[in-house]
Amino acid sequence: MDVKEVDTGLRRVTILGSTGSVGCSTVDLLQREPNRFAVEALTANENVRLLAEQARQLRARLAVIGNETLLPELRTLLAGSGIEAAAGRQAIVEAAARPAELVVAAIVGAAGLEPTLAAIRRGAAIALANKETLVCAGALVMREAALRGATILPVDSEHNAIFQVFNFDAPESVDRVILTASGGPFRTLSLAEMRDVTPAQAIAHPVWSMGAKISVDSATLMNKGLELIEASFLFPVPEQRIEVLIHPQSVIHSLVSYLDGSVLAQLGTPDMRTPIGVALAWPRRMATPAARLDLAAIAKLTFEVPDFARFPALTLARQALQSGGGAPTILNAANEVAVDAFLKGRIGFLDITRIVEQTLAHLESGPLSDLEAVRAADGEARRYAAHLIDPAGSGNVVRVQTRGRGRA
Repeated sequence: MDVKEVDTGLRRVTILGSTGSVGCSTVDLLQREPNRFAVEALTANENVRLLAEQARQLRARLAVIGNETLLPELRTLLAGSGIEAAAGRQAIVEAAARPAELVVAAIVGAAGLEPTLAAIRRGAAIALANKETLVCAGALVMREAALRGATILPVDSEHNAIFQVFNFDAPESVDRVILTASGGPFRTLSLAEMRDVTPAQAIAHPVWSMGAKISVDSATLMNKGLELIEASFLFPVPEQRIEVLIHPQSVIHSLVSYLDGSVLAQLGTPDMRTPIGVALAWPRRMATPAARLDLAAIAKLTFEVPDFARFPALTLARQALQSGGGAPTILNAANEVAVDAFLKGRIGFLDITRIVEQTLAHLESGPLSDLEAVRAADGEARRYAAHLIDPAGSGNVVRVQTRGRGRA
């Protein structure tokens, strides 16, 4: 399905998660093109003041706050603007179902799945920044997109890069898809050194400006594992032909290798406004304020094979993808619980992947035929991961005991 413009010449856009990193970058681009875009709805979870400010600036028709207790404040902040206000999880789903040609899915985590599906089911184009949607329910989401004629436009810089250079008309000509990764802030640390890293260190990404959860995922390389799973649903290539390559400069955002030996890559400065702009304007282009790439100034680009011993998240993600069924859902849910516990100082950095590994080993990963099955697998994984973190439910700081093969 092509992304169409409404009769006024404006492309109507909804942003799910407008106050997060990707959401704010999207708002910035929309503000620069007021004669090109109109905003149907904005949603946020807690940041009610920023949500109201964005809604006024963009003249949105609707603003939705996830935390229902904040609805009175949202209404007060929007008083006299004519902007409709709503609150709650269901209201976010309903916002996604409203008439907008393009829905930017930027809610972090599995919470973004249901509203994204609501937008897909009405045939909207989806600018997908929420990788967990495909990790948790890739087969279901892609089946619904095909059935409803919805277009999935990847916004993650890596998938967006592949999207720009992938020959969808002749996928058999593709030899490999190569996802690049910066390596995160602990790329050169030993396991012993990583044992004592703090949340503050983990969220200090050396290249990208991202939210806390995604920054921690980048530090463990789980983010790249999730992207591996996402890529398997977005691009018609076998899983074993999707590779990960460490590229600390984050200039080459991903590559596609073809059977004739050609390798096509998308390059650019590390600014999320570039891939967001690609999705907003597709199939055209739009100007963005991203700094222009100066290869002479950069002078050198380097690459490394990932260290799977120090960063086992990559192996866990590939194993979950190979297992299929609910395994990727379990992987994602356990990781979200573990990352949250780490950010709250309740577990150590290395415990994150240990919790994911043990949860995957313990739970069955049967087929997921519908959204209810996805929710059930997600919930069971969250409960088990929470039990591993704190068996007594005391809320105390713990260290997860390693089972099976040991790690430092």
